[in-house]
Amino acid sequence: YMGQYCEINLKRAVPLALAVLNISNPQIAIMDILSKLSHDTDAELSQRAIIALGLIGSGTNNSRIAGMLRQLAVYYNKEPNHLFVVRIAQGLLHMGKGLISIQPYYSDRFLLHKVGMAGIITLLHSCLDMANIMHGKYHWTLYYLGLAMYPRMLFTLDENIQHLPISVRVGTAVDIVGQAGQPKKITGFQTHTSPVLISFGERAEIATEEYIPIAD
Repeated sequence: YMGQYCEINLKRAVPLALAVLNISNPQIAIMDILSKLSHDTDAELSQRAIIALGLIGSGTNNSRIAGMLRQLAVYYNKEPNHLFVVRIAQGLLHMGKGLISIQPYYSDRFLLHKVGMAGIITLLHSCLDMANIMHGKYHWTLYYLGLAMYPRMLFTLDENIQHLPISVRVGTAVDIVGQAGQPKKITGFQTHTSPVLISFGERAEIATEEYIPIAD
């Protein structure tokens, strides 16, 4: 495992690699690894782990990550650089009050938004030198993350572009490529009234035949 047996320069890159693989997709196993690394004695490593916590939970309002970041704010209350990074991570976690996430993919994760991915990579590259970039004169590189921000909400409009509350099913997306007939696109769904929030790996569809959608 790279986090235990490799040299320090490679170990410092582990949190950023975990973040880009699980962006806006908080998983308990990844949270536990990053939480452990965020208390490391190496300042660069712990700061990158804190940023990574914010990235994997960006826009989700995840309560577990929020609790971790509050504990880190108390733990590093006398370390201004660490505290600065904790505040950034908290801002990412509650991005747009939970209405915006970081997502370089669109069209049900079928297409890659290259500009958005470039923004994520720019931020991660900046985090490779926290002392001179993020804590220096170039902290504005955080704004590159705006290229990958994507709304999480789904709302329905009528032909007059007016809000139209209707029943919507939200569930886990199912890959139906190559399947015969008309298989279900979602499984384990719940029915809500629009507008609704769609999490990572989820898909929504109209639950009534009264309306025909012109955009998925």
